[in-house]
Amino acid sequence: MIQQAVIFALIFSPVAALSAYLITYGEYRRHFPEDRRRARRLSLEFALAAFIFFFVIIVLAIIFINKFSPP
Repeated sequence: MIQQAVIFALIFSPVAALSAYLITYGEYRRHFPEDRRRARRLSLEFALAAFIFFFVIIVLAIIFINKFSPP
């Protein structure tokens, strides 16, 4: 059960992190065109936060579904 949750989380969390990075980098580049380092740093912070958030949510959701779903 936990292995299944971790596998799903490791598949979908990087996709969420990449999406968050690309979206925030595009927006910060548009708002701060003179400072690319700042845009990259902020985008990486958002990507890391998205990765952690989705990893935890996916693992908890699969555990919850497996625990409370009828056999």
